[in-house]
Amino acid sequence: MKKLLALSFLFSIFFSYSQIAQLSAYAEISIITSGPGDHLYEKFGHTAVRVKDPMLNIDLLYNYGIFDFNGPDFYVNFVRGYMKYKLQRYPFHYSLKSANKDKRWVKQQVLNLTQEQKNAYFKFLETNAKPENASYFYDPFFDNCATRPKDILKDILKDNLTFDTSILEQKRSLRDLMNEKINPNTWGSFGINIALGSKLDKIADVEGYMYLPEYLFSIFEKSTIVKKGENTTLIRDTKTLLDFKTKKSKADSISPFLVFTVLFFIILFISYNDIKRGKRSKILDFLVLFITGLVGVLIVFLWFFTNHSTAPNNFNFLWAFAPNLIIAFFITKDEIKPWINKYLTILLVFLALIPLSHLFGVQKFTYPLYPLILLLVARYIFLIKFQKNKA
Repeated sequence: MKKLLALSFLFSIFFSYSQIAQLSAYAEISIITSGPGDHLYEKFGHTAVRVKDPMLNIDLLYNYGIFDFNGPDFYVNFVRGYMKYKLQRYPFHYSLKSANKDKRWVKQQVLNLTQEQKNAYFKFLETNAKPENASYFYDPFFDNCATRPKDILKDILKDNLTFDTSILEQKRSLRDLMNEKINPNTWGSFGINIALGSKLDKIADVEGYMYLPEYLFSIFEKSTIVKKGENTTLIRDTKTLLDFKTKKSKADSISPFLVFTVLFFIILFISYNDIKRGKRSKILDFLVLFITGLVGVLIVFLWFFTNHSTAPNNFNFLWAFAPNLIIAFFITKDEIKPWINKYLTILLVFLALIPLSHLFGVQKFTYPLYPLILLLVARYIFLIKFQKNKA
Protein backbone atom coordinates (compact mmCIF):
# COMPACT_ATOMS: atom_id res chain seq x y z
CA MET A 1 0.00 0.00 0.00
CA LYS A 2 2.84 2.38 0.81
CA LYS A 3 4.41 1.73 -2.60
CA LEU A 4 1.11 2.46 -4.33
CA LEU A 5 0.63 5.71 -2.44
CA ALA A 6 4.19 6.77 -3.24
CA LEU A 7 3.70 5.88 -6.90
CA SER A 8 0.47 7.88 -7.03
CA PHE A 9 2.15 10.89 -5.45
CA LEU A 10 5.06 10.82 -7.90
CA PHE A 11 2.74 10.32 -10.82
CA SER A 12 0.65 13.30 -9.73
CA ILE A 13 3.80 15.45 -9.80
CA PHE A 14 4.89 14.40 -13.27
CA PHE A 15 1.38 14.14 -14.72
CA SER A 16 -0.71 17.15 -13.76
CA TYR A 17 -2.90 19.43 -15.80
CA SER A 18 -2.78 23.15 -15.24
CA GLN A 19 -6.01 23.04 -17.21
CA ILE A 20 -7.82 19.73 -17.67
CA ALA A 21 -7.16 18.44 -21.17
CA GLN A 22 -9.95 17.60 -23.59
CA LEU A 23 -10.14 13.95 -24.57
CA SER A 24 -9.88 13.07 -28.26
CA ALA A 25 -12.52 11.23 -30.27
CA TYR A 26 -10.50 8.03 -29.77
CA ALA A 27 -10.73 8.15 -25.98
CA GLU A 28 -12.48 5.46 -23.98
CA ILE A 29 -13.85 5.56 -20.44
CA SER A 30 -14.32 2.11 -18.96
CA ILE A 31 -15.54 0.52 -15.76
CA ILE A 32 -12.92 -1.95 -14.52
CA THR A 33 -14.18 -4.76 -12.30
CA SER A 34 -11.84 -7.09 -10.40
CA GLY A 35 -12.80 -10.38 -8.81
CA PRO A 36 -12.52 -11.18 -5.08
CA GLY A 37 -9.13 -11.38 -3.40
CA ASP A 38 -7.77 -13.30 -0.43
CA HIS A 39 -8.04 -10.67 2.32
CA LEU A 40 -11.30 -9.84 4.09
CA TYR A 41 -11.46 -6.33 2.61
CA GLU A 42 -10.96 -7.82 -0.89
CA LYS A 43 -13.77 -10.41 -0.68
CA PHE A 44 -16.27 -8.08 -2.33
CA GLY A 45 -14.13 -7.49 -5.43
CA HIS A 46 -13.24 -4.03 -6.69
CA THR A 47 -14.39 -1.36 -9.14
CA ALA A 48 -12.34 1.45 -10.70
CA VAL A 49 -12.48 3.70 -13.77
CA ARG A 50 -10.06 3.54 -16.69
CA VAL A 51 -9.44 6.50 -19.00
CA LYS A 52 -7.52 5.67 -22.16
CA ASP A 53 -6.70 8.13 -24.92
CA PRO A 54 -4.03 7.19 -27.49
CA MET A 55 -3.90 10.74 -28.84
CA LEU A 56 -3.06 12.19 -25.42
CA ASN A 57 -0.91 9.13 -24.67
CA ILE A 58 -2.66 8.40 -21.39
CA ASP A 59 -3.96 5.17 -19.87
CA LEU A 60 -4.97 5.90 -16.30
CA LEU A 61 -6.84 4.09 -13.55
CA TYR A 62 -8.92 6.15 -11.11
CA ASN A 63 -9.22 4.14 -7.92
CA TYR A 64 -11.60 5.18 -5.11
CA GLY A 65 -10.44 2.28 -2.93
CA ILE A 66 -7.18 3.62 -1.52
CA PHE A 67 -6.63 3.56 2.24
CA ASP A 68 -3.62 3.27 4.53
CA PHE A 69 -3.54 0.83 7.47
CA ASN A 70 -0.61 2.79 8.89
CA GLY A 71 -2.32 6.15 8.75
CA PRO A 72 -2.76 8.15 11.97
CA ASP A 73 -5.62 6.83 14.15
CA PHE A 74 -6.63 4.37 11.42
CA TYR A 75 -8.13 1.78 13.77
CA VAL A 76 -9.78 4.35 16.04
CA ASN A 77 -11.43 6.02 13.06
CA PHE A 78 -12.46 2.63 11.68
CA VAL A 79 -14.29 1.75 14.91
CA ARG A 80 -15.91 5.20 15.08
CA GLY A 81 -17.16 4.98 11.49
CA TYR A 82 -14.97 7.76 10.13
CA MET A 83 -13.01 5.61 7.70
CA LYS A 84 -11.13 7.85 5.26
CA TYR A 85 -10.57 6.56 1.75
CA LYS A 86 -9.25 8.54 -1.19
CA LEU A 87 -9.23 8.64 -4.97
CA GLN A 88 -5.83 7.99 -6.55
CA ARG A 89 -4.90 7.89 -10.22
CA TYR A 90 -1.97 5.95 -11.62
CA PRO A 91 -1.00 4.11 -14.83
CA PHE A 92 -3.46 1.33 -15.59
CA HIS A 93 -0.83 -1.34 -16.22
CA TYR A 94 0.23 -1.22 -12.54
CA SER A 95 -3.28 -2.25 -11.52
CA LEU A 96 -3.37 -5.07 -14.05
CA LYS A 97 0.03 -6.30 -12.90
CA SER A 98 -1.16 -6.35 -9.27
CA ALA A 99 -4.35 -8.26 -10.14
CA ASN A 100 -2.37 -10.77 -12.18
CA LYS A 101 -0.03 -11.35 -9.23
CA ASP A 102 -3.02 -11.94 -6.94
CA LYS A 103 -4.76 -14.16 -9.54
CA ARG A 104 -7.91 -12.01 -9.64
CA TRP A 105 -9.95 -11.81 -12.82
CA VAL A 106 -10.37 -8.36 -14.40
CA LYS A 107 -13.13 -7.30 -16.80
CA GLN A 108 -13.54 -4.05 -18.70
CA GLN A 109 -16.80 -2.37 -19.76
CA VAL A 110 -16.37 0.52 -22.21
CA LEU A 111 -19.07 3.12 -21.56
CA ASN A 112 -21.17 4.14 -24.56
CA LEU A 113 -20.83 7.89 -24.03
CA THR A 114 -20.85 10.90 -26.32
CA GLN A 115 -17.71 13.00 -26.61
CA GLU A 116 -19.22 15.63 -24.34
CA GLN A 117 -20.14 13.03 -21.72
CA LYS A 118 -16.66 11.46 -21.82
CA ASN A 119 -15.06 14.84 -21.23
CA ALA A 120 -17.50 15.57 -18.39
CA TYR A 121 -16.63 12.25 -16.72
CA PHE A 122 -12.90 12.87 -17.21
CA LYS A 123 -13.16 16.41 -15.84
CA PHE A 124 -14.97 15.15 -12.75
CA LEU A 125 -12.30 12.51 -12.11
CA GLU A 126 -9.43 14.95 -12.61
CA THR A 127 -11.00 17.50 -10.28
CA ASN A 128 -11.79 14.83 -7.71
CA ALA A 129 -8.21 13.48 -7.86
CA LYS A 130 -6.74 16.78 -6.63
CA PRO A 131 -5.33 16.37 -3.09
CA GLU A 132 -7.85 18.78 -1.60
CA ASN A 133 -10.78 16.80 -3.09
CA ALA A 134 -9.54 13.22 -3.07
CA SER A 135 -10.52 12.07 0.45
CA TYR A 136 -13.99 10.91 1.44
CA PHE A 137 -15.63 9.07 4.33
CA TYR A 138 -16.07 5.49 3.21
CA ASP A 139 -19.27 3.53 3.82
CA PRO A 140 -19.08 -0.15 2.80
CA PHE A 141 -22.74 -0.23 1.69
CA PHE A 142 -23.53 3.27 0.44
CA ASP A 143 -20.32 5.06 -0.50
CA ASN A 144 -17.47 2.90 -1.76
CA CYS A 145 -15.31 2.10 -4.78
CA ALA A 146 -18.32 0.76 -6.72
CA THR A 147 -20.96 3.36 -5.83
CA ARG A 148 -18.72 6.34 -6.69
CA PRO A 149 -18.25 5.56 -10.43
CA LYS A 150 -21.97 4.78 -10.64
CA ASP A 151 -22.95 8.05 -8.95
CA ILE A 152 -20.71 10.07 -11.29
CA LEU A 153 -22.43 8.44 -14.25
CA LYS A 154 -25.85 9.24 -12.79
CA ASP A 155 -24.84 12.86 -12.29
CA ILE A 156 -23.66 13.20 -15.91
CA LEU A 157 -26.43 11.27 -17.67
CA LYS A 158 -29.32 12.19 -15.36
CA ASP A 159 -32.65 10.99 -16.82
CA ASN A 160 -30.89 9.57 -19.88
CA LEU A 161 -29.70 6.59 -17.79
CA THR A 162 -31.97 3.64 -16.96
CA PHE A 163 -30.69 0.83 -14.77
CA ASP A 164 -31.78 -2.72 -15.51
CA THR A 165 -34.05 -3.84 -12.63
CA SER A 166 -34.53 -7.52 -13.49
CA ILE A 167 -32.25 -8.43 -10.59
CA LEU A 168 -34.88 -7.16 -8.12
CA GLU A 169 -36.83 -10.37 -8.69
CA GLN A 170 -34.38 -11.99 -6.26
CA LYS A 171 -35.72 -9.83 -3.38
CA ARG A 172 -32.52 -9.92 -1.39
CA SER A 173 -31.31 -7.73 1.46
CA LEU A 174 -27.95 -6.04 1.88
CA ARG A 175 -27.11 -8.66 4.52
CA ASP A 176 -27.96 -11.50 2.09
CA LEU A 177 -25.66 -9.96 -0.50
CA MET A 178 -22.87 -9.46 2.03
CA ASN A 179 -23.10 -13.06 3.26
CA GLU A 180 -22.91 -14.24 -0.34
CA LYS A 181 -19.46 -12.69 -0.67
CA ILE A 182 -18.11 -13.46 2.82
CA ASN A 183 -18.83 -16.97 4.07
CA PRO A 184 -21.06 -16.59 7.15
CA ASN A 185 -19.07 -19.27 8.96
CA THR A 186 -15.95 -17.11 9.23
CA TRP A 187 -14.96 -14.91 12.14
CA GLY A 188 -14.87 -11.85 9.90
CA SER A 189 -18.45 -12.34 8.75
CA PHE A 190 -19.58 -13.29 12.26
CA GLY A 191 -18.19 -10.05 13.68
CA ILE A 192 -19.76 -7.93 10.94
CA ASN A 193 -23.17 -9.60 11.33
CA ILE A 194 -23.14 -8.98 15.08
CA ALA A 195 -21.97 -5.36 14.78
CA LEU A 196 -24.56 -4.25 12.22
CA GLY A 197 -28.27 -3.79 12.71
CA SER A 198 -31.60 -4.28 11.01
CA LYS A 199 -31.02 -1.67 8.26
CA LEU A 200 -29.10 -4.42 6.45
CA ASP A 201 -32.23 -6.58 6.33
CA LYS A 202 -34.38 -4.31 4.18
CA ILE A 203 -34.88 -5.62 0.66
CA ALA A 204 -32.33 -3.87 -1.56
CA ASP A 205 -33.38 -1.60 -4.43
CA VAL A 206 -31.42 -1.73 -7.68
CA GLU A 207 -28.78 0.72 -6.45
CA GLY A 208 -28.50 -1.25 -3.22
CA TYR A 209 -27.19 -4.20 -5.24
CA MET A 210 -24.59 -1.99 -6.83
CA TYR A 211 -22.51 -1.56 -3.69
CA LEU A 212 -20.99 -4.86 -4.82
CA PRO A 213 -18.71 -4.65 -7.89
CA GLU A 214 -19.96 -7.87 -9.50
CA TYR A 215 -23.59 -6.71 -9.31
CA LEU A 216 -22.61 -3.29 -10.63
CA PHE A 217 -21.00 -5.12 -13.56
CA SER A 218 -24.04 -7.31 -14.30
CA ILE A 219 -26.56 -4.45 -13.96
CA PHE A 220 -24.47 -2.15 -16.19
CA GLU A 221 -24.37 -4.90 -18.84
CA LYS A 222 -28.16 -4.69 -19.30
CA SER A 223 -28.72 -1.00 -18.56
CA THR A 224 -29.60 1.54 -21.23
CA ILE A 225 -29.04 5.21 -22.05
CA VAL A 226 -30.58 7.73 -24.38
CA LYS A 227 -27.85 8.76 -26.82
CA LYS A 228 -28.54 11.31 -29.55
CA GLY A 229 -32.26 10.80 -29.06
CA GLU A 230 -32.13 7.01 -29.34
CA ASN A 231 -32.31 4.33 -26.64
CA THR A 232 -29.17 2.20 -26.67
CA THR A 233 -26.97 0.08 -24.39
CA LEU A 234 -24.93 1.70 -21.62
CA ILE A 235 -21.98 -0.59 -22.36
CA ARG A 236 -20.43 -0.40 -25.81
CA ASP A 237 -18.00 -3.27 -25.39
CA THR A 238 -17.02 -5.81 -22.71
CA LYS A 239 -13.64 -7.53 -22.49
CA THR A 240 -11.99 -9.97 -20.11
CA LEU A 241 -8.51 -8.63 -19.43
CA LEU A 242 -7.43 -11.31 -16.94
CA ASP A 243 -9.17 -14.66 -16.78
CA PHE A 244 -8.90 -16.39 -13.40
CA LYS A 245 -11.41 -18.50 -11.51
CA THR A 246 -13.49 -16.56 -8.98
CA LYS A 247 -12.08 -17.05 -5.50
CA LYS A 248 -14.81 -18.50 -3.30
CA SER A 249 -15.03 -17.54 0.35
CA LYS A 250 -14.68 -20.66 2.51
CA ALA A 251 -15.53 -21.33 6.15
CA ASP A 252 -12.68 -20.95 8.63
CA SER A 253 -11.09 -24.24 9.68
CA ILE A 254 -11.77 -23.29 13.32
CA SER A 255 -15.11 -21.69 12.53
CA PRO A 256 -17.57 -19.84 14.79
CA PHE A 257 -20.18 -22.59 14.35
CA LEU A 258 -17.68 -25.27 15.39
CA VAL A 259 -16.40 -23.30 18.39
CA PHE A 260 -19.88 -22.42 19.71
CA THR A 261 -21.17 -25.95 19.16
CA VAL A 262 -18.26 -27.37 21.17
CA LEU A 263 -18.85 -24.76 23.90
CA PHE A 264 -22.56 -25.67 23.96
CA PHE A 265 -21.80 -29.32 24.74
CA ILE A 266 -19.12 -28.35 27.26
CA ILE A 267 -21.59 -26.16 29.15
CA LEU A 268 -24.25 -28.87 28.98
CA PHE A 269 -21.74 -31.26 30.56
CA ILE A 270 -20.76 -28.73 33.25
CA SER A 271 -24.42 -28.01 34.03
CA TYR A 272 -25.16 -31.74 34.33
CA ASN A 273 -22.22 -32.11 36.75
CA ASP A 274 -23.41 -29.08 38.72
CA ILE A 275 -26.81 -30.74 39.17
CA LYS A 276 -25.20 -33.97 40.35
CA ARG A 277 -22.88 -32.14 42.77
CA GLY A 278 -25.56 -29.77 43.99
CA LYS A 279 -23.11 -26.92 43.41
CA ARG A 280 -22.85 -24.16 40.85
CA SER A 281 -19.83 -23.24 38.68
CA LYS A 282 -19.84 -19.56 39.58
CA ILE A 283 -16.84 -18.69 37.41
CA LEU A 284 -18.66 -20.05 34.34
CA ASP A 285 -21.77 -18.01 35.14
CA PHE A 286 -19.64 -14.90 35.63
CA LEU A 287 -17.92 -15.41 32.26
CA VAL A 288 -21.20 -16.04 30.41
CA LEU A 289 -22.80 -12.85 31.71
CA PHE A 290 -19.64 -10.73 31.60
CA ILE A 291 -18.78 -11.61 27.99
CA THR A 292 -22.34 -11.19 26.67
CA GLY A 293 -22.57 -7.89 28.57
CA LEU A 294 -19.26 -6.73 27.10
CA VAL A 295 -20.49 -7.49 23.58
CA GLY A 296 -23.71 -5.68 24.47
CA VAL A 297 -21.77 -2.56 25.48
CA LEU A 298 -19.97 -2.68 22.12
CA ILE A 299 -23.34 -2.92 20.31
CA VAL A 300 -24.64 0.09 22.26
CA PHE A 301 -21.46 2.03 21.48
CA LEU A 302 -21.68 1.29 17.75
CA TRP A 303 -25.41 2.08 17.76
CA PHE A 304 -25.38 5.43 19.56
CA PHE A 305 -21.82 6.76 19.51
CA THR A 306 -20.40 6.07 16.05
CA ASN A 307 -21.04 7.17 12.48
CA HIS A 308 -21.68 3.65 11.09
CA SER A 309 -24.83 3.98 8.98
CA THR A 310 -25.91 0.37 9.52
CA ALA A 311 -25.07 -0.04 13.23
CA PRO A 312 -28.34 1.35 14.71
CA ASN A 313 -31.38 -0.80 15.54
CA ASN A 314 -29.26 -3.85 16.23
CA PHE A 315 -31.37 -6.65 17.71
CA ASN A 316 -28.28 -8.62 18.72
CA PHE A 317 -28.87 -6.88 22.05
CA LEU A 318 -31.45 -9.63 22.66
CA TRP A 319 -28.63 -12.02 23.51
CA ALA A 320 -25.78 -9.57 24.14
CA PHE A 321 -27.54 -7.51 26.81
CA ALA A 322 -25.32 -4.71 28.14
CA PRO A 323 -26.59 -4.85 31.80
CA ASN A 324 -25.20 -8.42 31.97
CA LEU A 325 -21.82 -6.76 32.50
CA ILE A 326 -23.01 -5.57 35.93
CA ILE A 327 -25.15 -8.60 36.82
CA ALA A 328 -22.08 -10.81 36.27
CA PHE A 329 -20.66 -9.55 39.59
CA PHE A 330 -23.87 -10.36 41.49
CA ILE A 331 -23.95 -13.90 40.09
CA THR A 332 -20.66 -14.78 41.80
CA LYS A 333 -22.31 -14.78 45.25
CA ASP A 334 -23.33 -18.10 46.80
CA GLU A 335 -27.01 -17.24 46.84
CA ILE A 336 -28.83 -15.99 43.78
CA LYS A 337 -31.29 -13.28 44.80
CA PRO A 338 -34.94 -13.68 43.66
CA TRP A 339 -34.68 -10.55 41.52
CA ILE A 340 -31.80 -12.10 39.57
CA ASN A 341 -34.04 -15.07 38.73
CA LYS A 342 -36.59 -12.61 37.35
CA TYR A 343 -33.81 -10.93 35.39
CA LEU A 344 -32.74 -14.30 33.93
CA THR A 345 -36.37 -14.99 32.97
CA ILE A 346 -36.42 -11.71 31.02
CA LEU A 347 -33.21 -12.80 29.26
CA LEU A 348 -34.91 -16.06 28.25
CA VAL A 349 -37.83 -14.08 26.79
CA PHE A 350 -35.34 -11.98 24.81
CA LEU A 351 -33.69 -15.14 23.48
CA ALA A 352 -37.09 -16.51 22.43
CA LEU A 353 -37.64 -13.36 20.34
CA ILE A 354 -34.53 -14.03 18.22
CA PRO A 355 -36.00 -16.78 15.98
CA LEU A 356 -39.20 -14.72 15.65
CA SER A 357 -37.18 -11.69 14.55
CA HIS A 358 -35.37 -13.85 12.02
CA LEU A 359 -38.57 -15.53 10.77
CA PHE A 360 -40.48 -12.28 10.22
CA GLY A 361 -37.50 -10.48 8.67
CA VAL A 362 -37.10 -7.83 11.37
CA GLN A 363 -33.42 -8.75 11.58
CA LYS A 364 -31.66 -11.87 10.30
CA PHE A 365 -29.21 -13.61 12.61
CA THR A 366 -26.18 -15.40 11.21
CA TYR A 367 -26.44 -19.17 11.68
CA PRO A 368 -23.16 -19.67 13.63
CA LEU A 369 -24.84 -17.65 16.38
CA TYR A 370 -27.50 -20.29 17.12
CA PRO A 371 -25.29 -22.73 19.11
CA LEU A 372 -24.33 -19.73 21.26
CA ILE A 373 -28.00 -18.86 21.79
CA LEU A 374 -28.76 -22.47 22.79
CA LEU A 375 -25.80 -22.34 25.16
CA LEU A 376 -27.27 -19.27 26.87
CA VAL A 377 -30.75 -20.79 27.04
CA ALA A 378 -29.37 -23.94 28.65
CA ARG A 379 -27.37 -22.10 31.30
CA TYR A 380 -30.08 -19.56 32.15
CA ILE A 381 -32.65 -22.34 32.62
CA PHE A 382 -30.15 -24.22 34.80
CA LEU A 383 -29.58 -21.17 36.98
CA ILE A 384 -33.31 -20.54 37.47
CA LYS A 385 -34.09 -24.16 38.33
CA PHE A 386 -30.99 -24.54 40.48
CA GLN A 387 -32.02 -21.68 42.71
CA LYS A 388 -35.65 -22.89 42.90
CA ASN A 389 -34.45 -26.37 43.95
CA LYS A 390 -32.26 -24.84 46.66
CA ALA A 391 -35.20 -22.81 47.94
